[in-house]
Amino acid sequence: MSTYNGWTNYETWRVNLEIFDGATLEDLSWDGMTESEVASAAQEYVDELLCGSSTGGPCGDGLALSYARAFVSDVNWYEIAEHLIREHEEAQE
Repeated sequence: MSTYNGWTNYETWRVNLEIFDGATLEDLSWDGMTESEVASAAQEYVDELLCGSSTGGPCGDGLALSYARAFVSDVNWYEIAEHLIREHEEAQE
């Protein structure tokens, strides 16, 4: 596995850039969560985006969704959580 633009891999970089760039923990209602909780919330958030709903229910299994899920399966959610928390802490200083 090789790094990409300072991130674990391309998938992590791209999900952070296109989904979380500019977002804050407050924007996402994740302020006060632990790194593990933020990582889980980020993964759930992206899954909801892929499904096109926030109901938490099943969203089907079409070919495009299958490819998207394969892509995000390589995302380092803890790295995104760490980045969001670090940005939050820096903004508080």
